[in-house]
Amino acid sequence: MTENWGLDKVEQVMTHYVKAWILALGLILAPAAVVAQDTLPVSPGADAAPVAASSEVAAAEAEAAPAAGLDPALYTPMKPTKGIGMPVDGGMDFQPQVSETGKQAKWINNSILLPIMVVICLFVLGLIFVVIARFRKGANPEPSKTTHNTFIEIIWTVVPVLILLVIAVPSISLLAQQFEPAPEDALTIKVTGYQWYWGYSYPDNGDFEIISNMLPKEEADARGEPFQLAADNRLVIPVGKPVKMLITGADVIHSFALPAAWFKLDAVPGRINEKVLQIDEVGVYYGQCSELCGARHGFMPITVEVLPEDKFNDWVRANGGTVKGDDTAVAVKTAAGDTTTEGAPANAAAAAN
Repeated sequence: MTENWGLDKVEQVMTHYVKAWILALGLILAPAAVVAQDTLPVSPGADAAPVAASSEVAAAEAEAAPAAGLDPALYTPMKPTKGIGMPVDGGMDFQPQVSETGKQAKWINNSILLPIMVVICLFVLGLIFVVIARFRKGANPEPSKTTHNTFIEIIWTVVPVLILLVIAVPSISLLAQQFEPAPEDALTIKVTGYQWYWGYSYPDNGDFEIISNMLPKEEADARGEPFQLAADNRLVIPVGKPVKMLITGADVIHSFALPAAWFKLDAVPGRINEKVLQIDEVGVYYGQCSELCGARHGFMPITVEVLPEDKFNDWVRANGGTVKGDDTAVAVKTAAGDTTTEGAPANAAAAAN
């Protein structure tokens, strides 16, 4: 019996030693794993910086690279307004809201929730001081034997119910407003989260897709944009128009979040989530993926540019897309130019020849 116990003990000790060696080996290799993340696949459209590249090669690559595929005569990226649509140092409040939903949500927070929290905290703090002063051992050598007080029990039941009702009514209204179906004339945009970048498709405008990657620090600084929030290609939408956002994930769960518009929706593989985005002020607004999605989760920012409708249409044309009304205009122009000087159709004249 003693001999068997000794063998079991030796086996347990050896098992612990093996586990310890495996753990130590894992700790030793951890820095190598971190370094290996730098060699992860680069998303389409992102330039992988070589370890050692001459200035001539870099200049040649820059000259060969398309200027975002856009015609400067049709579209020039808008410069952001400092402090608008982005986080600020020392900020203690939500970002200035540029959507109706965001304004309502911020009003509920600042005008209803915060005052209620302050009053309750001060009230409870006052009760604590009263209890300390009036019901301490020195002031009450004989403690009270009271076990029930009907009036107080009614109060502490009814008052919280009323407080919850005050909070619930605007909150439920806000929730319902956020998930109202998109109107029929809404612009449709499909957002796809990839590891680790975003893709924006415009099915209503020829179904072209924009691939959006984070800008390197030098380019972000040159464009006057915040580093790690700026993207090379932006999601562009028209101002004051409802946009039906169809959001999905290509690989893992991502989350499309735009704080200035009070907008956040998960991108789940195999599922399309829908929500309406409407921004009522022209500008540039930044967001980020808000769901832990892998090694480069913190490097897939969201940049949304909101333009007047005519400039939005120019941006669509610059990307090779189509705008409603263009086909009709082309058809009318073609029909007008497809006649002979004698008024006979050109194809009839050709057939006669």
